[in-house]
Amino acid sequence: MKPVSLLLVLLLLPSVPPTSARAADKLNLLLITVDDMSADSIGAFGCRLPDTTPHIDRLASQGLRFTRAHVQVGNCMPSRNVMWSGRYPHNNGVEGFYQVPNPGYPVLVDLVKQAGYFTAIRHKVSHSTPYHPYAWDLVLDTLPDGSRAHVKDPVSYGVSTARGIEAAKEAGKPFCLLINIADPHKPFHAEGGRGETIPDPHTPSRVFTPDEVPIPGFLFEDAVVSKELAHYYSSVRRADDGVGQILRVLDESGQADNTLVMFLSDHGMPLPFAKTQLYHHSTHTPLIFRWPDVIPAQSSDDRHMVSAVDFLPTLLDVLDIPHPQGLDGRSFAPLLRGGQQDGRDLVVKEYNENAGGSRDPMRAIQTQRMLYLFNPWSNGTRIMATATTGTPTYRRMAQLAQTDEQIAVRHALYQHRVVEELYDIQGDPDCLVNLIDAPEHQSELARLRKAMEDWMAKTNDPMLDVFRQRDDPAVREAYVQQKRNEADQRRKPQVKQKKKAVPARAKPRADAASLDVPAPVAAGRR
Repeated sequence: MKPVSLLLVLLLLPSVPPTSARAADKLNLLLITVDDMSADSIGAFGCRLPDTTPHIDRLASQGLRFTRAHVQVGNCMPSRNVMWSGRYPHNNGVEGFYQVPNPGYPVLVDLVKQAGYFTAIRHKVSHSTPYHPYAWDLVLDTLPDGSRAHVKDPVSYGVSTARGIEAAKEAGKPFCLLINIADPHKPFHAEGGRGETIPDPHTPSRVFTPDEVPIPGFLFEDAVVSKELAHYYSSVRRADDGVGQILRVLDESGQADNTLVMFLSDHGMPLPFAKTQLYHHSTHTPLIFRWPDVIPAQSSDDRHMVSAVDFLPTLLDVLDIPHPQGLDGRSFAPLLRGGQQDGRDLVVKEYNENAGGSRDPMRAIQTQRMLYLFNPWSNGTRIMATATTGTPTYRRMAQLAQTDEQIAVRHALYQHRVVEELYDIQGDPDCLVNLIDAPEHQSELARLRKAMEDWMAKTNDPMLDVFRQRDDPAVREAYVQQKRNEADQRRKPQVKQKKKAVPARAKPRADAASLDVPAPVAAGRR
């Protein structure tokens, strides 16, 4: 009778879906990005302006800061596609702001879904995968009442996060949430198109004034610049308000102790010599991980250089998900557990195209001390198309260049650049003094050129032959013209497609089943 009684008891117990049991054992992922925020705008990363980011600073104090982390690209869509594909732009196909309908490789959302995760995203939806719409389980851009969430409303990011966590709970799955805060991307808080201060209903918890903000060394002292930076830093604070709302909701959900939180910026501030460039402040990102019971509080990694191409393999290792073939990145998961890694002494960066489709290809390699850049588009007369020429700061720089010799030199560099640049990042993080011809740095320059060539060969960079013949202006010019022609041709059919068949574009062109996705595995928490 005892076996029969036991069977009756088991039958009377409430049933628990297997997925719910598995979900309780799996580590959740909460990935938070901010848009166009320089690392040194954050208190925990050395901001000279007090009280810009109290919530981000608190998050940093609870986990691990990487002080030498970089993204690959200085503009949004290419940068984000590196993060979640684990591939450099010339290998993932997203070199600019355009769709890649049949990429032939899986990205983060595919891989974690195959492993049983519920996936949701807020903002930057079309910028975070190679094509759009993509197979997210949920897009969080609307509020519970059906209205569209305002991207500059900090409270809405908490609402979106709560909705994502609850949807995953209802599905009986662990969650992978990608929450992309729109600040401090333009438009800045209360800044009009001409730089004037205008009313803004989404007021940050603190508004900074022009007389208190620091001027980055790569810019210049001026009232117009100070005013724009005040709008920028107020937007930094509003982004921090959004982070605070997200983390509050996570705490209230009861899931904080079983959630890895990852925080970073997609690139530097949207002002001259930062965004749409590969300088130090263009790519230096404030990378933070909080992993309860694994990462000790107040941790800082000041030694290892990691970059965005490494993010996907790292997260896959944390979740015990096999790597797909073809990744360019290398996991730094051992560093999250307090370990060490060799070969973390440099990062390679890549830029190809701006949001308007202008091709101005560049490559850069950065060590702990030096930064080397190769700009084949620079021919002495071509003007680079950047994302910052519409800013009040740039317009003021162009105006002052007419009468100020020092600013004229900076303005000429901003527009035309030179083919090669070399900077001492330790002594000159603002990249003001080009050391390319300095005799004392020629051996280091040769080493960086060799490392660049090796990387290009290893990753099949189409710029390899041009780099090898970098002293030949005709070779450089032919390459740039070829790439510009290809960009022009690519944009032409897109214009026609928009007019003819919008519904057809709304249908995903591929799914996880057609990609190189490993079989699902039990992804337990380590």
